[in-house]
Amino acid sequence: MPGKKAKPPDLPAPQVASGEPLRLTQFSHGGGCGCKIAPGVLEQILARTSPVIVPRQLLVGIETSDDAAVYQLNAEQALVATTDFFMPIVDDPFDFGCIAATNALSDVYAMGGVPLLALAIVGMPVSKLPLEAIKRILEGGESICSKAGIPIAGGHTIDSVEPIYGLVAIGLVHPDNLKRNSGARPGDQLILGKALGVGFYSAALKKGLLSAPGYHAMIASTTQLNTPGRPLACLAGVHAMTDVTGFGLLGHLVEICKASGVSAKIDYTALPTLAHALDYAAKGCVTGASARNLASYGEHVHFQKKQFSDLERALLTDPQTSGGLLVACAPEVVTEVLAIFLQEGFDHATVIGEVAEGKPQVSVVKS
Repeated sequence: MPGKKAKPPDLPAPQVASGEPLRLTQFSHGGGCGCKIAPGVLEQILARTSPVIVPRQLLVGIETSDDAAVYQLNAEQALVATTDFFMPIVDDPFDFGCIAATNALSDVYAMGGVPLLALAIVGMPVSKLPLEAIKRILEGGESICSKAGIPIAGGHTIDSVEPIYGLVAIGLVHPDNLKRNSGARPGDQLILGKALGVGFYSAALKKGLLSAPGYHAMIASTTQLNTPGRPLACLAGVHAMTDVTGFGLLGHLVEICKASGVSAKIDYTALPTLAHALDYAAKGCVTGASARNLASYGEHVHFQKKQFSDLERALLTDPQTSGGLLVACAPEVVTEVLAIFLQEGFDHATVIGEVAEGKPQVSVVKS
């Protein structure tokens, strides 16, 4: 079993020059995966670029907006390479490091791989942020990598205006077990591994409205490694997999539909949701990324008329920092897929919809 590194004892909150407790989020214009460039803008940027070299060993590149690049090494091994980093979503430096590292490693698991090593990406306003806080961020990342059983083997640091932390994550997968976002088939069931609402919680935290139990729930979700990805990849009945992050549930499901040439239907009433998420949203705790997300891919989404409030729509597009795996699988393996999630400690995993024939779009209904 991979070694586990306990969180170091709590230290007094780092102080800024004024003597006030440090709030990491005060240094960032947006936090977590809510920092991502809107999918519509990103699509325009990437449309103007194309890889000059595409070797036959490159099994996954940028063509379907998948979670990681995959390069085949030999008949039994393919290299999974990805990177992810962002500005603080929480104020505690150690927790920020944990969340950022968990989020980065998730892309390896989403491809069906197992992490091998990581490199740290560190950008910090050194003149404004106490060195002890920076150290705690790095310790948080190291603790998650230790939990995953891998080293942080290097990295790069810069002096930046906003705090930035993340990882380059390298993993391995058997080519036969590689799971893309392009394999969904009509008749597949859709399973989501984590509860939604992280963006609402992060907005509530920034407004000083998030309760202590709410904070603990957010940390528990965002620091839970998506380890079910590896055993799920060994099931032939699992046809497609991705993780739900900055584009929200609808955005990443739209990507699956486009890549696979299928449509999908979601039952809103089946969605696992963090407790009180909509209550926080009703108090104005909604990130700007939610509206940007819907504006980017809304043409590919159909809601039942007059049945969805603005807050319910916002939940479906809420940016999920270090969110859950989204799995498209054959009906006959649903029980096994849910059992794997449960064995790995994911008690929110549930069937939320199904895949069908049709043009790439997502219909949202209430049963």
